Amino acid sequence: MPSEDTVETQETEDTVEKTGTTAGPDAAREPAGPATAESQTAESQTAESQTADPKIVAAVAAAEAAVPQNGEPVRVDSWIWAVRLVKTRSAGAAACKGGHVRVNGKNVKPSHLLRVGDEVRLRQEHRERVVVVKRLIRKRVGAPVAAQCLVDNSPPPPPREAVAPAGVRDRGAGRPTKRDRRELERLRGLMGGGSGPAQPRGR
Repeated sequence: MPSEDTVETQETEDTVEKTGTTAGPDAAREPAGPATAESQTAESQTAESQTADPKIVAAVAAAEAAVPQNGEPVRVDSWIWAVRLVKTRSAGAAACKGGHVRVNGKNVKPSHLLRVGDEVRLRQEHRERVVVVKRLIRKRVGAPVAAQCLVDNSPPPPPREAVAPAGVRDRGAGRPTKRDRRELERLRGLMGGGSGPAQPRGR
């Protein structure tokens, strides 16, 4: 009578002759290499297509179209106008001349040429904008496109109460009284706009 080991060996040989592969307990656990790789690639491509926003893609394309040809440099007054930090190019030039624009910590002229990676600080009326140049563009673009051309590191704007104009009176209210003047001086002193209490004028 044949032993159990002999029977198992004969069954294994029969399986090899029929299928051409060795069937064992580990064969079913081995993943199919090419099929698994293809499925993972398809899943990653599907995830990328779902996360890609058409607006962002269009913004990037518009930003690339606004890049100057042949890698030409861009003036700082032109760039801050193109990315919508100022309303007009003349306002950008005036900000540079007034010392309100700093590039990498230094005051610059309107003709200063920017490079990718430069830090631009623009001091506006009630806040300071801090941006890093990501793309050089010369033409003014929309807000979604401008956001793709810079990295905004600006601090949050102050609350509206802190930037409310001091000393604004209603029309037709007449001349301020002495009490009104004291209140105006106190408000200006709190906001840093006053030089101190009003001095009485001699007769």
